[in-house]
Amino acid sequence: MSTTRHPGTTRLRASALLVALALASAACTSSPPEGDGTAEVELVYFGDPVEARGYEAMVTSFEAQDPGVDVQTSPVASKADLLARLTTRFAAGDPPDVFLLNYREYAQFAAEGVLADVQPLLDASDLDEGDFFPAPLDAFRFDGTDLTCMPQNVSSLVVYANVDLLRERGVELPTAGWTWDDLVAAASRVTDPAADVYGLGTVASLPRLAPFVWSNGGSVVDDETDPHRLTLDEPAAREALDFFLDLALVHQVTPPVAAEESLDAFSRFLAGGVGLYLDSRRAVPAILDGADFAWTALPLPVAPGGEPATILHADAYCIAADGDVDAAWELVRYAMSADGQTIVAETGRIVPSRRDVAGTATFRDSAPPGVAETFLDNTTIVRATPHVAAWSQLEKVADDVLTEMFYGRVGREDGLRRLSEESTRLLARP
Repeated sequence: MSTTRHPGTTRLRASALLVALALASAACTSSPPEGDGTAEVELVYFGDPVEARGYEAMVTSFEAQDPGVDVQTSPVASKADLLARLTTRFAAGDPPDVFLLNYREYAQFAAEGVLADVQPLLDASDLDEGDFFPAPLDAFRFDGTDLTCMPQNVSSLVVYANVDLLRERGVELPTAGWTWDDLVAAASRVTDPAADVYGLGTVASLPRLAPFVWSNGGSVVDDETDPHRLTLDEPAAREALDFFLDLALVHQVTPPVAAEESLDAFSRFLAGGVGLYLDSRRAVPAILDGADFAWTALPLPVAPGGEPATILHADAYCIAADGDVDAAWELVRYAMSADGQTIVAETGRIVPSRRDVAGTATFRDSAPPGVAETFLDNTTIVRATPHVAAWSQLEKVADDVLTEMFYGRVGREDGLRRLSEESTRLLARP
């Protein structure tokens, strides 16, 4: 029987979720007596209401098949809230049994030895590593060999396109292999500041910049497995950084800072005021719910003479070492089964890490035609940033500097110096 605690500020607007929660609440009006052998497992995650619906439905299905485990779900409002809660609860010695975490954040916990390795649990189960895409598995091998957490999706960065707006502005829908020049040309045709319409929407961040660096043959760090500093000042990376910054400062196809502060790029895209928008699969449920225009997802443009590249966006179920690991694994094992992943895939939120589920109509039909194909094609070109303990903090510092550079508040040379110095300092920490 499922209960929900610590709900945060999540709005439960999906009627199916309300029904599921009501049934779950009714089922929990009488708790099992102590000593009846029921194991309690707490699952913590963050996500919008549609995503929450998928997790709650998956848990309900799991409990129906394994009545010996009582799952308490604890959704939080944002990734920042999730990290704050995990940090606080691990420090207090009371971590949740299972939690969903992005690969760019899990290493800070793995380095402290507070996560249970899932490799031996996986090896002894009916799951097979060969059933999953390799990229997300590799991202969660903290020691480079064994799995620390079990990745549930293989999302990536794409370009969401407002098809109606592009056609209105006479822009032909880009196809695979389109270039940086094509991006500038398309975004310029759409941009009309007087009408508060812009060609491109994005946040200025390391995950958004990295694929442009890789496509141009550059590197984000000096060593992928043992990084010591960011290398955005090296020629190929610097060329990609200049292109990224020029989108705002030279071509002016992105909303200026005042416009962005009044309405963020994603909200502007949903309102029909942005033609192209960079994001991962996480955007799909909100677009399905809020967009009243035809849309699709495109691969990222390719650097001149470069190669296609994108960045991995993957979350995994991690298990706290100080808890009922066996009961927690039973929940994770079911969540990673074909049945469990199919339930969550129905929401449109995830690109299933299981190959068989990613090939089903359930996943392909969860978004408009072409969207699934773009994400599946990306599984062959996706790359991950280093999974080291300091990466989460480094990324936050780098994002702040890149944002200042993107809006012209910090000069490029000064910004690059700060990025080099701060990354060297953070990555030098034991």
